[in-house]
Amino acid sequence: MTRTYSNLISFQTFEDRFNYLRLNGEVGKETFGFDRLYNQKFYRSREWKDIRNYVITRDLGCDLAISDREIQGRIMVHHMNPISVEDIKHSSDYLLNPEYLITVSPMTHDAIHYSDASILLSSTIIERRPGDTKLW
Repeated sequence: MTRTYSNLISFQTFEDRFNYLRLNGEVGKETFGFDRLYNQKFYRSREWKDIRNYVITRDLGCDLAISDREIQGRIMVHHMNPISVEDIKHSSDYLLNPEYLITVSPMTHDAIHYSDASILLSSTIIERRPGDTKLW
């Protein structure tokens, strides 16, 4: 199954979008191994930085492009279809096509690869108010 942005945004809830992207991977499983040089070179390229900025702007810096889930802190751009060394070597369309990319928080990214939505959905957002000095 090829995951696309067009299909993803047809899901209205965060949980549905998460389930569409979930990979059920294994923690510690190697992805690039000794070929990590390819992946590192790609993520430092001008082309990647340009498309990354485009995707963040398109998604308004929101987790899975859900408007009320603005990412605080580091924003990641996730390849909805896992990429390989071969994709990088042959400049696959999956690499730089915004149809296959989405903004995510680091926590969401890790959950897509290795976990489930429970950790992401169980935390209640506490509304901050002026004069509130209790951190949590």
